[in-house]
Amino acid sequence: MSDRLVLLGSKGGPALRPRGPWPTSTLLELGGRTIVVDCGLGVTRGLVDAGSSLKTLDLIFITHLHSDHVLELGPLIHTAWTAGLASPVRIYGPPGTGHYWQCFCQALEFDIEIRIVDEGRPDIRTLVTVEEFAEGLVLDEHGLMVTALRVEHPPVTDCFALRFEHDGRSVVFSSDTAFFPPLAGFAKEADILVHEAMLESGVERLVARTGNGARLREHLFASHSLAEEAGRIARDANVRRLVLTHLIPADDPAVGEADWIAAVRKTWSGDLTIARDGLVVGLSGAKAASGEETA
Repeated sequence: MSDRLVLLGSKGGPALRPRGPWPTSTLLELGGRTIVVDCGLGVTRGLVDAGSSLKTLDLIFITHLHSDHVLELGPLIHTAWTAGLASPVRIYGPPGTGHYWQCFCQALEFDIEIRIVDEGRPDIRTLVTVEEFAEGLVLDEHGLMVTALRVEHPPVTDCFALRFEHDGRSVVFSSDTAFFPPLAGFAKEADILVHEAMLESGVERLVARTGNGARLREHLFASHSLAEEAGRIARDANVRRLVLTHLIPADDPAVGEADWIAAVRKTWSGDLTIARDGLVVGLSGAKAASGEETA
């Protein structure tokens, strides 16, 4: 298995619109491990479309418990289980992740119990282990090291950037965050920085068409990063490639890839990828893979 990053869902926020992109989720294949980072709505279909066998689910990381990052965590694992998953799966997430999983299993208790008896499946509740983490070292196993940095995403306090390292390669996910300069040190010299991004002009149109526009605008500018701020983090970290995802807005017909490029080029002149659902980024030198558009 070649190391690669697949952007399964590229939009910020939980809302869906006709023919629009899916919320946040990413597949990271690194060092022979199948790693899912965040499980927004659509993650299961995204994994299948990316050619990943659900039976090989291995590690799942949740950056924080907003619904566009965790809504399909339980359904992903349950669907994999009905597809033949019989090997252990570990979920790593912030405090509260274990409660989510327990409640999901309780909600699906009838289906789980009857499939164990009727179809001879192993008990999904014994296959899955949840480990809740804080800032610092999360995992160090078979050459794969994962570390976490608490970022600023008010009012959520347990929100973490994640750094994955294996055999000299490194991928950093910003998670949802306001502009947070310490993230540059955390992402130092990474092959890829996957950073959320917001376009100011698009935000103004977004809040204008929502019923809670004033409050939404206040939240967005307090809790998220503009594209040019993501570029500043990438520049200060000296990463090899910046990938903009969790795009706000991601489904505005007046906003195109050129707008994102123009915004981030104010601060970042290096290799750049603007996310879209299903886009593949190769990790060999962090260069473009088949089907990838770069700027």
